[in-house]
Amino acid sequence: MSTYDPLRLCVYATIALLTWILGPVAVVGFAVLGFVGYWRARRAGLTRSKCVLRDTRLVLAYLGAIALAGAAGLVWQLAT
Repeated sequence: MSTYDPLRLCVYATIALLTWILGPVAVVGFAVLGFVGYWRARRAGLTRSKCVLRDTRLVLAYLGAIALAGAAGLVWQLAT
């Protein structure tokens, strides 16, 4: 019997920390990284994801919206 390893929680905490430190740059970076990964997977034939949104088109739209929001935050941060 193996013990549950909550590795995902450590990963989530690390991503949250990087986002807190780097702000909108990290948001854009992670969103673009995810978008490219899902884009390649979709082109390779993946149509259903383990993501809550399931449909890879929805995941791509979600990640694209996050990237745009992060870019807007970056522009706003640089303007002030």
